[in-house]
Amino acid sequence: MFSHVMVGSNDIERSKRFYDAVLGTLGAGEALRNVAITGHVRLFYRHDGGTFGIGEPINSEKATFANGGTIGFQCNSPEQVRLFHDTAVAHGGTSIEEAPGLREGKMGAMHLAYVRDPDGNKLCAIHRVKQQR
Repeated sequence: MFSHVMVGSNDIERSKRFYDAVLGTLGAGEALRNVAITGHVRLFYRHDGGTFGIGEPINSEKATFANGGTIGFQCNSPEQVRLFHDTAVAHGGTSIEEAPGLREGKMGAMHLAYVRDPDGNKLCAIHRVKQQR
């Protein structure tokens, strides 16, 4: 359904350091750097058919986060959820909501962790527990 997700940054080099580390926990390589014809820098991370981008807003106004928005990243294990979280916090992110861990509900069991990146964008690391039949 989705081709890519893009968020804005007020400090592209800070964002690069943050996302190189955090998305590296998922196996994404270093970002591809692109300079728009306007001179604004954009970074694109490609992994498993998806693209995640960070960019300086083309309209040159301050980047802001989406109130109520969350970007979820699929993890392969509960340990990868924890690594994503801890790496994010170690690189300038902020842990939010409940501590990383198992949540059980109507949508099944999931290991979740929520953080905000240095620009305030809300990120979720998620590993869905396979249902036993």
